[in-house]
Amino acid sequence: MAISEEQLKRLAEQLPDVSRDPQSVRNRVEAMEKILERAFVIPGLNRPIGLDSIVGLIPVVGDIVTAIMGAYIVWEARNLGMSKMQLTRMAANVGIDTALGAVPFAGDVFDFFWRSNSRNLKIVRKHLDKHHPGTRTLNG
Repeated sequence: MAISEEQLKRLAEQLPDVSRDPQSVRNRVEAMEKILERAFVIPGLNRPIGLDSIVGLIPVVGDIVTAIMGAYIVWEARNLGMSKMQLTRMAANVGIDTALGAVPFAGDVFDFFWRSNSRNLKIVRKHLDKHHPGTRTLNG
């Protein structure tokens, strides 16, 4: 049973603290990217990693879970009204991460270096900076 666009819109309106304004979307996407790509720092290497690299170590299930979490960023970008080209590029980033990350051992190394969610955040930020400049934040 599929849910209609109207039903989805009514459900979203009823949920508390789920705003579709650009600043709220930016905050959620940045938080998700941080969790997936930069939540922890590897001591000695001083290299940040996130759940994408850690959960990806679990065969099959880990890659599916991180793909769903990465797809959430693409879904938020869709809600912003980003172009089909941008969405396609973002989906390709998640697809490459999922496909190559699923390869045993080599995929785990690949996940360590290929940060699809950081790439997607960069695309979202560029869109927001152009179309919603009030959402910019200073990084210090």
